[in-house]
Amino acid sequence: MVRTRSPEAHEKVIHAALTLFGERGIDATSMDAIARAAAVSKATIYNHWHDKEALLLEVMLYVNGLNREPEDIDTGDLQRDLATILSRKPPGEFAAARDRMMPGLIAYSAVHPEFGATWRRRVMKPPQECLKKVLRRAIDRGQLPLRERHRPRNRRDLLPRLHASRKPVANSQ
Repeated sequence: MVRTRSPEAHEKVIHAALTLFGERGIDATSMDAIARAAAVSKATIYNHWHDKEALLLEVMLYVNGLNREPEDIDTGDLQRDLATILSRKPPGEFAAARDRMMPGLIAYSAVHPEFGATWRRRVMKPPQECLKKVLRRAIDRGQLPLRERHRPRNRRDLLPRLHASRKPVANSQ
């Protein structure tokens, strides 16, 4: 018999893990401790997450406001759309918890590179994709000109053009 996942239990575990990760650190926090703090069974936790890293990732996405699909920004004004995307801030209600957890998350990511890569991908990829979508839309609308001869084929093609476009700085000595 398959049991359904309780949204209430899910939320309780997220909050308990957030508190314990912040207080004890990631490695020092056990799934048993999270279960006790959330007043759920360890089986309930494993019904929602396959391991502690999956729970940690969801906690960090949650406190950074990245636990849902990014909204499609399209006001019709390129400058406003870019400003909206680039000025996005995580929810203020979790600022203290985020501040407590980030040093531990950075250290954990350094020791567990696969987790670090997953974290970076989940944090950086959505805004990058959103920016690409907004820029493509602006090109299609004629708000942003793109001449084919200036389009780099890959990042290596772009670097010499960026370097060549820099103005020399006068020697201050």
